[in-house]
Amino acid sequence: MIQNIPLEKVLFLDIETVPQYGKWEELDPTTQCLWDKKTRFQRKEDISAEEFYKDRGGIMAEFGKIVCISVGILGKDDQLMIRSFYGDDEKNLLEEFGEIFNRPKLRDVILCAHNGKEFDFPWIARRFLINGMQPPQPFQLFGKKPWEIPHIDTMELWKFGDYKTFISLELLANIFGIPTPKDDIDGSMVSSTYYIDKDLFRIVQYCEKDVLTLANVFRRMRQENLLQQSER
Repeated sequence: MIQNIPLEKVLFLDIETVPQYGKWEELDPTTQCLWDKKTRFQRKEDISAEEFYKDRGGIMAEFGKIVCISVGILGKDDQLMIRSFYGDDEKNLLEEFGEIFNRPKLRDVILCAHNGKEFDFPWIARRFLINGMQPPQPFQLFGKKPWEIPHIDTMELWKFGDYKTFISLELLANIFGIPTPKDDIDGSMVSSTYYIDKDLFRIVQYCEKDVLTLANVFRRMRQENLLQQSER
């Protein structure tokens, strides 16, 4: 039962990703060709590889990059302490993020994300490798039995074995009476906010709202009161 999970050991996590480059022309010809092959059966016939890259280039770890990772952990008086790692230099961002797992408190941490098993967790691990680094221990899955993997996925919890079900964090929040995290931008706007508006801080704020919402969705699933973000 999820009520038996020690909440103080759960690290709530969300990432924001964008295409590796802001313009299709910046990709080298080989990468353009590989993108075309990779997405050929995902695109509608009237959608070119270039158009699809603008909309979906930040969805695949092989063609995108992380611009923000926000994490939250339970503090005193039911306050969620949130910290964000962000910037244009993805390698530096990942190095700083990876260092937190050297702390004694986080060595046996349990990761929690919404759709984390399909997106956030593998994305982070892949980008560590692409940047020439080993993923932190909680992302190392080889040789582990399913029950030994320290990952919680709120989407998976909601499925109750129904593999056809997809539910957004926004909808879960609404169901449980939690304020929406999508009161400014949503995921579809992150790339344009980064490359056109050049407003990374707005993306960070959005990512942190998702982490607070994620933690409160998990709390509601345990029939517990909502958390508040701690003051910095």
